[in-house]
Amino acid sequence: MIGNSLEAGHSYHHLGSAGRNVFYWLTRIKLPKIIIIILILLCIVPLFTHYYLLKVETDLSNMDIHQTRSRLEGFHDFTSMRAADLKARIEEMLRIKQSVSNELRDLEAKRRKLHADVNSLTQQIDELKQELLHQQMDLDRLKISVVQAQAAQREAVERNTPELAPPKRILSNFTPDMLPAHLNSQLCRMFNCFDHSRCALTSGFPVYLYDPEEFSVVNEDWDIDGFLKTYIKHTLRYNSHLTFDPAEACIYIVLIGEALAISHKTGDSGTALDIKKLQMLPYWGGDGRNHVLLNLARRDLSTNSGNLFNGIDTGRAIIIQSTFLRQHFRENFDLIVPPILGPPGGDVWPECAHMLPARRKFLLSFQGEMRALKSSTNHQIVDDAELDIDRVSLDENNLDNFIIQHLKDMSNGITLDKFFIQFECIPTSEEKKVNEVLDWSLCGTDSSRKAILKESTFALILAPSNASFLSTASIQARLYESLRSGAIPVILGGDSIALSFKEVIAWRRAVIFLPKARVTEMHFLLRAVPDNDLLAMRRQGRLIWDRYFGTAQSVVDTIIAVLRDRLGIPPLPASQSPSPSIFNSSFVPLRSDTIAAESEAEESLGPLEPPYPSPAFRRNYTIMLVQGYEMWNDWIDPFKLYPQLPFDTILPSDAKFLGSEVGFRPIGKGAGGAGKEFSESLGGNYQREQFTIVMLTYEREQVLINSLARLYGLPYLNKVIVVWNSPKPPMEDLRWPDIGVPIHVIKAKRNSLNNRFLPFDAIETEAVLSVDDDAHLRHDEIMFGFRVWREHRDRVVGFPGRFHAWDQNNHNAWNYNSNYSCELSMVLTGAAFIHKHYTYLYSHWLPQAIRDKVDEYMNCEDIAMNFLIAHITRKPPVKVTSRWTFRCPGCPVSLSEDDTHFQERHKCINFFSQVFGYMPLLNTQYRADSILFKTRIPHDKQKCFKFI
Repeated sequence: MIGNSLEAGHSYHHLGSAGRNVFYWLTRIKLPKIIIIILILLCIVPLFTHYYLLKVETDLSNMDIHQTRSRLEGFHDFTSMRAADLKARIEEMLRIKQSVSNELRDLEAKRRKLHADVNSLTQQIDELKQELLHQQMDLDRLKISVVQAQAAQREAVERNTPELAPPKRILSNFTPDMLPAHLNSQLCRMFNCFDHSRCALTSGFPVYLYDPEEFSVVNEDWDIDGFLKTYIKHTLRYNSHLTFDPAEACIYIVLIGEALAISHKTGDSGTALDIKKLQMLPYWGGDGRNHVLLNLARRDLSTNSGNLFNGIDTGRAIIIQSTFLRQHFRENFDLIVPPILGPPGGDVWPECAHMLPARRKFLLSFQGEMRALKSSTNHQIVDDAELDIDRVSLDENNLDNFIIQHLKDMSNGITLDKFFIQFECIPTSEEKKVNEVLDWSLCGTDSSRKAILKESTFALILAPSNASFLSTASIQARLYESLRSGAIPVILGGDSIALSFKEVIAWRRAVIFLPKARVTEMHFLLRAVPDNDLLAMRRQGRLIWDRYFGTAQSVVDTIIAVLRDRLGIPPLPASQSPSPSIFNSSFVPLRSDTIAAESEAEESLGPLEPPYPSPAFRRNYTIMLVQGYEMWNDWIDPFKLYPQLPFDTILPSDAKFLGSEVGFRPIGKGAGGAGKEFSESLGGNYQREQFTIVMLTYEREQVLINSLARLYGLPYLNKVIVVWNSPKPPMEDLRWPDIGVPIHVIKAKRNSLNNRFLPFDAIETEAVLSVDDDAHLRHDEIMFGFRVWREHRDRVVGFPGRFHAWDQNNHNAWNYNSNYSCELSMVLTGAAFIHKHYTYLYSHWLPQAIRDKVDEYMNCEDIAMNFLIAHITRKPPVKVTSRWTFRCPGCPVSLSEDDTHFQERHKCINFFSQVFGYMPLLNTQYRADSILFKTRIPHDKQKCFKFI
């Protein structure tokens, strides 16, 4: 009943308004109930039927075609249909289904296409926004560039320094005229006996050598040592100053050599030098002006070597030899040189002892037998040793005798220090035979003396007792041996003698000079030398020996350099490596239109400028005056003239504003400033400049192209040098990016990592950014590194830091370490700034053994460069930013990922330290970051770098 009532109520609820009205009026009219029921039925039944049909139609409209047909077919009796009709009906429904599915698939494809179009348009909008940002940045940079160009134009107009033209050539075009000798040769000095008109500043100091085979100046019974004749001739041929035109020569070298008697008739009574042959030399000019008599000794002093020029009028010629009597030496005219004791040339590092330990087995050593040399003709005492026994009295008050006794007592005294003092030698039969002619005073063989010296902290050298000698070949030979073995020379009587090349070499940095009267203070003085000074003196002695003494080539080159330096003539320019292009003259490489934009494009890093090379050879005639001491004693390369040096002097700060020089770009025009002003100018202590990127690559073309593309828009970039180490040329269809600066691809002669540091003539800037082809550096990192390098031009300035560690537990050797550490000693040149000057030194000054080791391992060239710069400067590198290493996702496997890579670097670091004689690397505990890094600044100011 309740259910019927609910159903009735539900039906009533669904009736229309007309049905409800009829029902209402029927209930109000008083009619028999049967009639009322009939009327109700007649009215309500059609209404229910109508409602039901409407509901079915609505449901059918909301169903798919298959459901609709199924519902409609439910009203039919399918039992009466034939099978063929039923099959046709089903096939028709399947076709309808397939049609609907295809339509839905098409609609889905259209939807996806529209979605892709929306994404593409969104990406294009983002790219256009980025491009707009880039264009805005380029516009800002161009505005800054215009300001910089206007400043450069104003400087060019206002500068009051005219361009220098070469002076008038005064180089002679004829040989010396015949002039009579009118001056006592003993009074000769450079101002009155040297013809400066033949040696112009721009002449290049041409040197002419008389062929010793054709122009011999010794008597017939004598001959010049064959070694000297051959090798001096050959070594001079390697000297860039040699000329074969006597008419243009500045000086004329006559090789006297070491004359040896070849006839038994001469003995000691003959005279080796033939004055007539000397005066008949074709360019002697009557008085020998601008001639150099080169008397090089290869052994100890003979009876005639010291007095070779006694009683002979050498005119206005300069005498160069190892032995000089004090009365015959003409200050700043003649030249004292060491004997030729080393090989002709090449690496000499195996001859050198290691610098450590600082204190060796013997505190002091001396080996030598005292002999007197007497000329058989006039019995003049000629002392080649440290003491002349003929002049030593047995009186205890005699100074020389006292020195001998004190040295013996010191060696036998009660002390913890050990001495090796030997005054009596037992010569071998070979030495006896030689001593008959040369009368050597050195004990033992060269190898035995070397063994003792390598165990000696100091080596004693005794000045001649005969005070008439200013220098002897024996003293210079002992000096040579001491420096070679790392024993610090102690010259007792050093105030009375002169050492080789004393005009230019600061001997006090490598040698201890002590008057003979202070021999009792010697032990105290030697013990007072601390380890750091001791090693500094030993290192300086090694530098002097290696550069000026070690080989015949170095001795000859030093002689030429001293004479040239004396005249104030600059050396010849250092040779650069050619930069042949990998492309032939007819091939034009393809260009790519795509540019890899920097992600930090909203930061302005500097103006866009045309290539601007660093000014070159501006100090040709002044560097010897201002920094001549450093050239000879610190940089150890006075033989070549370099375009620029990392040690050039700095102008004071007010020079930027008072017109002393041009090219300065002070920040905020001198007022300073934060990020905005900082990005517009380089500032610093140097004039404006740019840098060159040198990138070495091998068969990674796409990696290279990607790295080059990322350089687009990099400020202060002069050019990019790509060293193509691969034997195969690049593919012809390879597309090179246009980055706004030249890209010079150099064809390497062979695959060598040493090619990274060749001094290519295409490099026109002082600053060189050495970078691997897979290193990904942001522009702001590069710019910050460049700015830091400008204030540390003599160092390696870069990003990936490494350090050398001592392996005390296993091998007692050095290890190469790349772990994170609070100390570092190397900055890898896979991403570092260096001065171009160091590429010259690496390629031409660094021992060949190191470059050979780099080729052997195909590794370690970056370690070698760190060794070189630390050795020259005695400073650690400068690391910038927190970046420690580089990762290149998707790059081919590099050499550094091989397991043997680190093992080879361990071996390299130990081998290099053996070649240098010590470990030159120095530790540092700090890195460079931007000044305003992590500094709270006002909201209207900008930091120097947003991300550094």
